[in-house]
Amino acid sequence: MSQKLALLLSWFVTTLVPLALLMLGVRLLMTPLYLEAEYRMPGFPEDSYGFTLQDRLKWSKPSVEYLLNGEGVEFLAALQFDTGEPIYNERELSHMLDVKKVVQVLLLVWYVDLALLALLGLWAWRANWLDDYLWGWKRGGFLTAGLLIALAAFAAVSFWQFFTWFHSLFFAGDSWLFEFSDTLIRLFPIRFWQDAIAYIGGFSILLGLLLGFGLKPKLK
Repeated sequence: MSQKLALLLSWFVTTLVPLALLMLGVRLLMTPLYLEAEYRMPGFPEDSYGFTLQDRLKWSKPSVEYLLNGEGVEFLAALQFDTGEPIYNERELSHMLDVKKVVQVLLLVWYVDLALLALLGLWAWRANWLDDYLWGWKRGGFLTAGLLIALAAFAAVSFWQFFTWFHSLFFAGDSWLFEFSDTLIRLFPIRFWQDAIAYIGGFSILLGLLLGFGLKPKLK
């Protein structure tokens, strides 16, 4: 393989790394273990409308499961309180359907991203450009850390502005805004999202720096 092609592919690897690391953090967050830990975090706000810790775990787990499974929105619509009242209203169900579509697309893109990285790694090993491939990961690690540190600075200055900007990328209008009495807000208050973003950012930055400083490919 020519050095020019190896260099081009190396930079292509660099562009794939940030999504791979970021979505790994997102996927690990969408697990029951994260919910168990998050609701027990010191200072996590209690629900002024009456949800206990066990109530939050009972209803949040199937809500997150819905984002990952192949079920329709009827999966959530069937969830009911002991009184027989559905836990989500129509507006909440509509938003959760939108969220699921976004999550499913992002996961698909992530799988393709990981497959490309794996195939390029195999090609690099077989065609003797493994050091160029590793340089791609090394640069990608630093790129991930740099991008997320910049986003973290933006979020630190104005979290609500950052939160609004993030939602405007994926959802139309104010479809993601709800009453404080709605189940979605009671299960996932703003503190939940502050912690989630901090976790994803911190996790991805750490992985990026470990790759950037830890990988030692040969200089060409």
